[in-house]
Amino acid sequence: MYNRGKMINRSNSSASKSKRKSKPTKSARVAKDSRAIYLPAVTRSQSRYGTFADSKQAPIHRWFQYPAGFSFRAVEHVLEENDIVPGKVVYDPFAGTATTLVVCKSRGIESFGIEAHPFVFEVATVKTFWDYDYSELDALAAHLMLEIQIKIKEAESINLAPVPELVRKCFSDANLRRLLFIRSHIAKLNEPYRSFFFVALTCALRQASGAATGWPYIAPKKRIQEKDGVQVFSKQVYQMIADLKTVPEQYRQTPGHLVLGDARQTKFESAAFDLSFTSPPYLNNYDYADRTRLETYFNGFASTWADITEKIRSRLIISATTQINRGDYELADIISARLKGVAPEIALDLQTKVDKLSRLRLEHGGKKSYDIMVGQYFNDMTLALADSYRVLKSRAQSIWILGDSAPYGVHIPTEEILGRIGLGVGFRNYTIQQLRTRGDKWKGNTQRHHVALKESVLTLTK
Repeated sequence: MYNRGKMINRSNSSASKSKRKSKPTKSARVAKDSRAIYLPAVTRSQSRYGTFADSKQAPIHRWFQYPAGFSFRAVEHVLEENDIVPGKVVYDPFAGTATTLVVCKSRGIESFGIEAHPFVFEVATVKTFWDYDYSELDALAAHLMLEIQIKIKEAESINLAPVPELVRKCFSDANLRRLLFIRSHIAKLNEPYRSFFFVALTCALRQASGAATGWPYIAPKKRIQEKDGVQVFSKQVYQMIADLKTVPEQYRQTPGHLVLGDARQTKFESAAFDLSFTSPPYLNNYDYADRTRLETYFNGFASTWADITEKIRSRLIISATTQINRGDYELADIISARLKGVAPEIALDLQTKVDKLSRLRLEHGGKKSYDIMVGQYFNDMTLALADSYRVLKSRAQSIWILGDSAPYGVHIPTEEILGRIGLGVGFRNYTIQQLRTRGDKWKGNTQRHHVALKESVLTLTK
């Protein structure tokens, strides 16, 4: 691929001398620690953070419908509130499919992002590269479609035996062969065009499938109307090209740097960024590696559950029980020394919750390792917060969209815990503002807890 891993070395001289801050209203709640303020919940009419549905229709953002995303409007709002303009630099430690970077590029603002999931990183890299020769891109698209149309009969001889079973179950044999035939022709192209068409094909998979492949689960036994893979791919390609052409020419070369790496320990220079905006994995037992199995299996990146664990799960911050082997952890002392050092009261409270979850798991059939998941999640996030603090300029803000959780009914106020840990790693203060309620659609499920959950914005100031 291209455009990877560029490091920067910037001085503090360009740090903003004045930033607009949200002023607490009279009804704002001040926590016991005077450095923490809880703002009134945002109403639907007030919110400028939008919803994930916004990104499903927006050019470039809509290319890959990755689960658990956030609205591009949230990034726009934060950039405007913090006076982030060209000349300043933005950082996203959990870049995902590059929502933050795409918005920054579209405004001429340089940005950097870290993403640990290798497949998601590839998608994000393509979404943030706009500097094509557009005449050549148009010509390649037309040539590729014509070649596929003329030679499609050759697809009938493709051997499906090596294809992972999950992929075979999602398509009829004929349609799968056509998709694999397209993949073989894309492989002949040169970069950056090969990656562009590869992502277009990847985006077409769930649209063409004859199985229910909506996020978050793939359900091969639930059949839906299958669509011709060639037609879906063609439509996706031309939509992506049209989206790219909506970008003003002066922004096509705006630097948007992506690094395949770990937010817990980056190689960026200290005090490099004017703002950090992100939405990290929620503590909701969502297995990001499993949710992209169709795509990673189809493209040959992995072919078994063990492959997924070795090549993807092992790289990610722990937020799901499928990432955990209980024998690797000491429950009596699950909270890391680093977390204990920066936030001893939080560490003690978390250990109490972990102990309670250890007892509760024995009362449930699944016996899920929520206890370890909770402890390790905050161990990992402590490191990510510390590194985010390090790479920000003085008085810059680190803004996180977060959701709380309640495994086995034990409430984990993620935003408050991370706010307190943030103070421990050096941030001078934080605010929390609720965006919306969560989990309402599960009210009728007797197997789930009935704790009211929410999504919030945590803003930490260095």
